[in-house]
Amino acid sequence: MKRLTDELTALRPRMEEVSRAVHARPELKFAEFHALEVLTGWLAEAGFAVERGAGGVDTAFVAVHEGSAPGPYVAVLAEYDALPAVGHGCGHNLIAAGGAAAAIAAVRAQPDHAGTIAVIGTPGEEMGGAGKVLLAEAGVFDGVDAAVMFHPSDRSATTQHALAAAHLRADFAGVSAHAAKTPWEGRSALAAAQLFLNALDSMRQFIPPTARLHGIVSDGGQAPNVVPSTAAVDFYVRDTTSAATEALVERVRAAARGAALATGTEAAVTETGALYAERRDNGVLAARFGATVRALGVDIGPGAPDEPAGSSDIGNLSQLLPVIHPYVQTAAFGTPSHSDAMRDASATAFAHDRAQVAATGLARVVTDLVSDPEFLAAARAEFEAAEFGAGDGGEAGEVRDIGGRPDGARRLRPCRS
Repeated sequence: MKRLTDELTALRPRMEEVSRAVHARPELKFAEFHALEVLTGWLAEAGFAVERGAGGVDTAFVAVHEGSAPGPYVAVLAEYDALPAVGHGCGHNLIAAGGAAAAIAAVRAQPDHAGTIAVIGTPGEEMGGAGKVLLAEAGVFDGVDAAVMFHPSDRSATTQHALAAAHLRADFAGVSAHAAKTPWEGRSALAAAQLFLNALDSMRQFIPPTARLHGIVSDGGQAPNVVPSTAAVDFYVRDTTSAATEALVERVRAAARGAALATGTEAAVTETGALYAERRDNGVLAARFGATVRALGVDIGPGAPDEPAGSSDIGNLSQLLPVIHPYVQTAAFGTPSHSDAMRDASATAFAHDRAQVAATGLARVVTDLVSDPEFLAAARAEFEAAEFGAGDGGEAGEVRDIGGRPDGARRLRPCRS
């Protein structure tokens, strides 16, 4: 491991430069052109063959370093989109720069490696963009044996449950009228949206404590003296599994229809992005990452299954191949994700120290995968044994079978409305 730590130490200044460049110019989903140029420029300089616009997504990329002999295809994933108003309040600048550094260090440590070491740039993870889903559907992950990444947090965990999430929009259509002179001639779409949100609040007592319902009024009318003829609510529905989430979505659709019926309006609930599946971390890979990070002085273990969780499109990818998505503490304990405080923390020296540690852990997993057939076989066996497992991988590696085609290829679950 000393070779990897030495390489990451040498790469640290450039890693931090790239991270700060991405952090300073936050870009929303599928508009990450500055981040694309910064990241692919560095990888090209490091000897990777770069394809921009991978999978037909303008800000996606695949950067590959081919080995000296046939072997596994291992990908490090990079996320680099930001949040509206908050900027890099999820620390994607650290994910991107740390991931690129991990791949470069792996190649430098094993210049004659077998197989393929790649960085796959997956834009649009936030706001239901589902960049990884789009790339998988376009075949970008065909032939990839394993994929790894890390995520900044206020605590460290090799594995952590993530909720499935449906990304939805409820549009209400009413009738406009003068709000003072003849309001009775109107039908308020905003009143329908308000009633819909009240219905969701009324449901909270009668849904599992694992479920989440939250959203915003994205259209509430244009003028106070006009009865709004249109209104919209953008919202997410989450629960521990895709099946549970989809069942809850049906209740939410019924609530929208009820709000429309009560207000004399019409309602339409549509998906604004693909369903994010629950995540299944590969326990074999997670254990190797954890051992490496602990050796570098960071206390890390599996996350508690009942801890609050978010959602990510890597959940969909985890249904296709072995993946890990460990969390590494880059901010003070208690710093909320998706916040100004996390954004500010993601530009500190401490955060970059921890990104270097995380990059070392990822590089260790990557180099072991391309050089140790037994390690890859163990990760693959855990993944394939999933038909009798359930839930997240954890370091013990329990996962659930998703089935497959006769040729062994795997597909994403269809996104059902």
